[in-house]
Parts: sequence; C-alpha cells; structure tokens
Amino acid sequence: MLRVVGLRYGLPFGNLLNPDEQSIVPRAWKLVHGGGGDPHWFDYPTLLMYVNAPFQAWQSSPSFLTARIVEVVLSLGAIAAAWWLGRRAYGTGVVAAAVVAVCTIEVAYSRPAVTDVPLTLAVGVALALMVSGRIELAGLAVGLATGFKYPGVFLLVPLVVAAWRQWNRLAAGVLLAVVGFVASSPFVLVHRRQAWHEARHVQQLARDGWLGFEHDHAAPIAFTVRLWDGLGPVLVICVLGLVFAFVRRSRTDLILGSFVVVYFLDLLTLRAHFGRYVLPMVPPLGALAGRFRALTPVTLLLLVVPLTWSIRDAKPLTRTDTRIVAHRWVVSHIPARTHVAADPSTPRFRMLDVLHLELPGPKRPFDRNRNVARLRRDGIRYVIVTGSVTDRVRAARSSYPRVAAFYDALQARTKLVYHVAPGGRRAGPWVSIYRL
Repeated sequence: MLRVVGLRYGLPFGNLLNPDEQSIVPRAWKLVHGGGGDPHWFDYPTLLMYVNAPFQAWQSSPSFLTARIVEVVLSLGAIAAAWWLGRRAYGTGVVAAAVVAVCTIEVAYSRPAVTDVPLTLAVGVALALMVSGRIELAGLAVGLATGFKYPGVFLLVPLVVAAWRQWNRLAAGVLLAVVGFVASSPFVLVHRRQAWHEARHVQQLARDGWLGFEHDHAAPIAFTVRLWDGLGPVLVICVLGLVFAFVRRSRTDLILGSFVVVYFLDLLTLRAHFGRYVLPMVPPLGALAGRFRALTPVTLLLLVVPLTWSIRDAKPLTRTDTRIVAHRWVVSHIPARTHVAADPSTPRFRMLDVLHLELPGPKRPFDRNRNVARLRRDGIRYVIVTGSVTDRVRAARSSYPRVAAFYDALQARTKLVYHVAPGGRRAGPWVSIYRL
C-alpha cells in the first residue's frame, strides 16, 4: 500500500519527516505516562493526542511509528468518508473516494502523525451527515473536526445551510458542535487565556507568512497551484462540479459549495501557502466531480496522474535521511557534552549541549545567536546547519539579510569539517558542520 511506504522515514527522530510530529506524539505519550489529560499546550486542539494516547500506553518512550500507523488508519477512514459523502450527495462515491485516495497531498500527510488528515476525515463525515439531513449528528461531527484542528469551525457555515429554516434543529446542531469540541479538547476551558493566545498565535504566523514563501504567488493562485499539485487535471472537473452546484443550487449543492468557498476565502488571508492547508476541500471537491456520471471513466483515468506523482514522491522515503547520516558522524567524531549550535529540523543530539537556533520568518525577531563572534564568546565549538533552512534564507536574502550574512560568515570564517548531500541512497537536505 502506497501509504505504508516511508512510515519509518527519519526514525528514531520525530522531526525529520514532519516537525509537527514532535509537538503531537510526545504529548500523547505523556498523557498516559503520568501527565494526566491536560496537555498544557494549545497550538493545536487536543483530540489527535487523545486518539493516539491509548496506543502509546505500552511504549517506554514516545513511539512515532505507532502514531504514524494510527495516521494511516485515519487516512483510510478519510477515503471511506469521501465515498460516503459522494454516495449521499450524488448517488456514487467511487470518484470522491478515488480522489482522496490518490491526492498527492493526502498521501504525503497520511504518514506523519499530524492534524491535517484527521481534519479531512472529520470534514468528510460532517458533510455526509449534513447532506443526509442528520443535523444534530453533523453538529457533533463539526465539534470533533474542530477538536482535530481549529479550521474545522468553518463547517458551521454548511451546517447553517443544511438546517436553514429548521431553527430548533440548527440550535441543537450548534450546541452539539460546542459539546463535541469541548469534550475533545476540554482543557481549553481550564486554560482559556493560554488556549486563545496560542491558537491566535499559530493563525497569525500563517497569516504573516513562512520561510520559503517570500516569492510565492498571491494566495488565490498559490492555493490553486497546490490543488493542482494534489489533484492534477481532475481539478478541472472538480471546479466544473462546483460551478454547476451554484447554478443548480440544490440543498446538497449549497452545502458542499458553501464549505469549499468559505474555506478557500479563509485561505486567501494566509501568506504561508502550505499544501496541507487545501486538504479539507478535497472530499467535497471529489464529491462534486463525481456528480457527472457520464464523466466517471474519464475522471478515474485522469486520476492516474496524481497517482504517479504520489508514487514518485514516495521513492525518496525509502532512502536514509541525510540528517541521520550526519548524526552518525557527530556521535563518532564530536565528544559528549560539547557545546554546539544547530539549525531547526536537525536531529536531536542528546549527548551534546545544544543551542537551538530560531527559525527565521516574516515579522519574526532576528535570533542574536546567529552571529559567529557571539557563538565563539559563548563557547560554541560547532555549528550544524541544513539546506532546508539555509537555501530558503539565501533565496530570500533581501528579506533576511542578517541571517544570510550569518551563513556567509560560517563559510568564510570557520572550518567546514563535515558535509553530506542527498544522492544515491540518501534523501533529505544537505547538512554541513562547521568548527568555530
């Protein structure tokens, strides 16, 4: 199965396949190892941690592989939910399920234990309940979707459409949405200020932008490109289905169309154009594409394109990450307790005393530790940097002149003692280690 390929990539380190895993899995493990139900962290809601926690109970340390297996199961659930949605909406679920199954972004994010695929699953379930007229259960599903990831709250819009003029049922659905969210992330009520601040902070980071998107297209074009990267030419049929929905304007059409439009409008406020942000739109777009029964053979044939892309993207995950190769060199060549500085997205060097350099980004303060003279004064002996940060900084040198100057100074004023690049049986970014 394509989703199983690469499940062990980057292990035992939990931040190489996707750095967000490091925020989810250790907290899920701690919940069942004396930490209680309170994560004391609300960048994301708590439901995914609760889902993973029982499977961490017998682990002596956080198991990223176990969490990734759970994620694969949730991904398969998202395919099933898409089939259900398409079946309820237009009488056939084959196209919707196939779209989710081969979407390159969904396949890629079915491996790391992060929140995007669980949200996609919950979106499919909630919309299927709405088009089935099961308003109260749909409201509960909205709350659980928001418990996976805060943008699930946009499902309230199609919920209103589904229950239009059924005000008592709508009130019950909204109430159950609140109950579902609070039940799945109860400690947001205990730490209201912290939860509000951290949730807003994460949303603001996405609105300010992220390292690597400085020269990207404007949001409407950028996210359309992300959808194309995920779906290929089938996106054209999806968009035709969306247009036809607003022409025909049946109850089902408006439920699906309203969610896609409202969610996409919110994306327009973001300057960080991550592909995973479009995932919740894939199930309804797949259902809308499936409405054209006569085009089903053509649609399924066109899905060969994203399928081949997903296979291509999976190949590097069968190789060894360059950062693991670099970690082995560090273990054998740098004495324990040596003071080093390291870029983000590097492995954990437990035997070293590590100064973690901050990730640059729009509107973020400059990390004063990115100064060779200062690092020398502070007793730092080595600096470990990767192409995943350095190359993006240099590509946007005008936005990060001081950070770029730091990397230039490393090359000019220190000694390169180790370098590894992708190629052959290695994947990932290049890694360089400098001695000060």
